[in-house]
Amino acid sequence: MDMLWSGWGDPAEAAPLPETVTGLLRDLLGVTPRATGPVDLADLDVPEPGLPPAVLDDLAGAVGGAAHLRTDAETRVRHTRGKSTPDLLRIRDGDLDDAPAAVLLPAGHDDVLAVLRACARHGLPLVPFGGGTSVVGGLAPARRGPFVALDLRRMDRLLAVDPLSRTATLHPGLRAPHAEALLAAHGFTLGHFPQSYEWATIGGFAATRSSGQASAGYGRFDEMVLGLTLATPEGTLDTGRAPRSAAGPDLRQLLLGSEGAFGVITSVTVRIRPVPAVRRYEGWRFASFEDGATALRRLAQDGPRPTVLRLSDETETLVGLAQPDAIGAAAPPQAAGCTAVAGYEGTAEETAYRQERAAAVLRACGGTPLGAEPGERWAHGRYAAPYLRDALLDAGAFAETLETAAFWSRVPELYASVRAALTATLTEAGTPPLVMCHISHVYENGASLYFTVVSAQGETPLTHWARAKRAANEAILAAGGTISHHHGVGTDHRDAYLEEAGPLGIAALRAVKRCLDPAGVLNPGVLLPLD
Repeated sequence: MDMLWSGWGDPAEAAPLPETVTGLLRDLLGVTPRATGPVDLADLDVPEPGLPPAVLDDLAGAVGGAAHLRTDAETRVRHTRGKSTPDLLRIRDGDLDDAPAAVLLPAGHDDVLAVLRACARHGLPLVPFGGGTSVVGGLAPARRGPFVALDLRRMDRLLAVDPLSRTATLHPGLRAPHAEALLAAHGFTLGHFPQSYEWATIGGFAATRSSGQASAGYGRFDEMVLGLTLATPEGTLDTGRAPRSAAGPDLRQLLLGSEGAFGVITSVTVRIRPVPAVRRYEGWRFASFEDGATALRRLAQDGPRPTVLRLSDETETLVGLAQPDAIGAAAPPQAAGCTAVAGYEGTAEETAYRQERAAAVLRACGGTPLGAEPGERWAHGRYAAPYLRDALLDAGAFAETLETAAFWSRVPELYASVRAALTATLTEAGTPPLVMCHISHVYENGASLYFTVVSAQGETPLTHWARAKRAANEAILAAGGTISHHHGVGTDHRDAYLEEAGPLGIAALRAVKRCLDPAGVLNPGVLLPLD
């Protein structure tokens, strides 16, 4: 099943906002319904593909025939941009300026190589396309003329399992739920559950350095990757023949996070773990975000570390965004303060031991246990937030997210600076926002901050958000944070990434791209600016 073209996920899962929420949006933020709804798919004015027949024939031959090359309007619309709020507002208004001229569906590594070489011959830009879940402009290249999308959905196999080494090799087009089902049949799990889990793909996880909600226990996706195969216009690059190596720089790290700018990932070898016998989630209350952050730091540094560990600030707790499927319900009497969620996975004995020891640390840091219900509710609704975003857009609100990370000593300044930048910029634009935040991933040395912004759309929401995002990016860099913890760079973060990486770092990456993609056809303008 394809994702909703004008929103997130499965249309059957979408639900309108309850009246309690629309009333709050109206009274608190001045949100008013949009004058018109999204353009119907049948009414979209889709530009002509613009590719000569000889080019189309060459591309079709690369993927095994015309049946695997699509130029129909609906397929091209469904491969237009990603799922950020600006992406959705543009496509809901019928803006298809970034629609691909054609969509190609390769069956394997050799097909991908053939497509890349054909694109290089014709100087035709190409965008790798997995689940289409990018929220940073990673699927909208800067280009001159038409481009094509390389949809990897046919490359959806579990290629190998090594139970002794606990590794698996996966195709890049496997959606995460399918990958988990295939691994579960062998008694294993990957343990990677980002908010995009239901739609994102294995290749996308690697290409963007994804981080799942259980990262405290399983690690980030880039920590799971043991090997990669990359197809480029110049040939194949294989990396990773052992769990660790001292044979020069680790080329895996060069390819992880490369966002399709250096090549197309055609297989990923990952470490896997046994399916846990027990999963338990619970909630905790802290008097302040500072107190809760201290507790999370204690667990991250000294243990025992839960599998899931996250903390909502006061605003997010009060609004109820920590439990998106419960938005609009009456706030519980203990709603003051901040809600933390801790989750534990493993054997029954080991899980109980870690849960008991972690509880002692959380209590010592001022935490009050709320029992299993808040944690279980979070687990039940953990993938609901993107649907909530769509409902907010339908109601006339603007809703978007951004994320960053820093060392523990910089987290308080980072939190305050980004909140202040977003609030000041959007208030000046006449759309004062509600800014919420949670700590979504923790490490021994630092943590990530995930912000959610809701405001009235106003007459020019894209202009307002572009200004606010620039201000937030500047605040992130000034406070010592990274421009992205797990969403990636795309085009939205590219300019800030130039500053973070520095001129020499960008020059080195440009040299890599010239070596692997001398014609410059791979996702041009994504990650790195055009020459």
